Amino acid sequence: MPIPQSLAQLRLPLIGAPLFIVSNPELVIAQCRAGILGSFPALNAREPGELAQWLEQIQQALAQPQPAGCPYPVAPFAVNQIVHPSNPRLAQDIELAVRYRVPIMITSLHAPTPVVQAAKTYGGLVFHDVISLRHAEKAIEAGVDGLILVTAGAGGHAGPLNPFAFIEEVRKIYSGTIILSGAMSRGHHILAAQAMGADLAYMGTRFVASSEARAVPEYKQMVVESGAEDIVSSSSFTGVLGNYLRGSIVRAGLNPDELIQSDKSKVDFASLRKNAGQKAWKDIWGAGQSVAGITEVMPAAQIVDQLEREYRSARQRLGG
Repeated sequence: MPIPQSLAQLRLPLIGAPLFIVSNPELVIAQCRAGILGSFPALNAREPGELAQWLEQIQQALAQPQPAGCPYPVAPFAVNQIVHPSNPRLAQDIELAVRYRVPIMITSLHAPTPVVQAAKTYGGLVFHDVISLRHAEKAIEAGVDGLILVTAGAGGHAGPLNPFAFIEEVRKIYSGTIILSGAMSRGHHILAAQAMGADLAYMGTRFVASSEARAVPEYKQMVVESGAEDIVSSSSFTGVLGNYLRGSIVRAGLNPDELIQSDKSKVDFASLRKNAGQKAWKDIWGAGQSVAGITEVMPAAQIVDQLEREYRSARQRLGG
């Protein structure tokens, strides 16, 4: 099955993943105008009325034409909806997405049925995060337009599976759009994802180290200075297994090697939103093993330029 036409026109087969707390309209606009799909979590807009303001700001900015001679169109954007019983805003955030006809919604943590039903009323697309074949089967049954395979090494909430094995299993039951997430930060990684059978790559951590990202300078610099061995996997902070920067855990006064593992029943997005400025969310910084390929902070447009050069170079090197 071919990918949706709106994504076939992307400059690169790439989605800038939604980053909790970090993604903001400025980053999304920069990504989309650079020719890749940008996204943000709805819960990042924390104040009443702020999500509507963000959607208006993004849509107005993306409605402006590209400069004369620009070889790629402005890309669409996506909003991440946390489909979890503890998210008290889900219904109203979906309603806003319908009102503003958000092109794509990215869903995670629970069956995406209500989001799929809402998106179908105006022709929107829904891509769902999955970390196992069972989750993939449930998302397919719900009628999603694509699956985001979150694999080992991904930043934030990560999956346990190797990408080679996971794609192989999912492709046996699904011919639709597959987006691969996990430890990618360079243009040749995008090409590798396609070679494995994915349609698009999904990068988050790379854009933490962007000028537009709403992350404190220390967070961005730690992403640049860290290596893959500096990523700690733990369920201690949310109840769901996630990957975090070791240095940020130490800075918060905790021992990364003695974290108490939690369980999924303790996930509470109502308190997460309420306490977004407190230590667990402000000072414990999510990142994936892709930090291994990140060497500097730069504007998002320059990041995409670099990714395209690396992608084309890899294709040429392999004779494609």
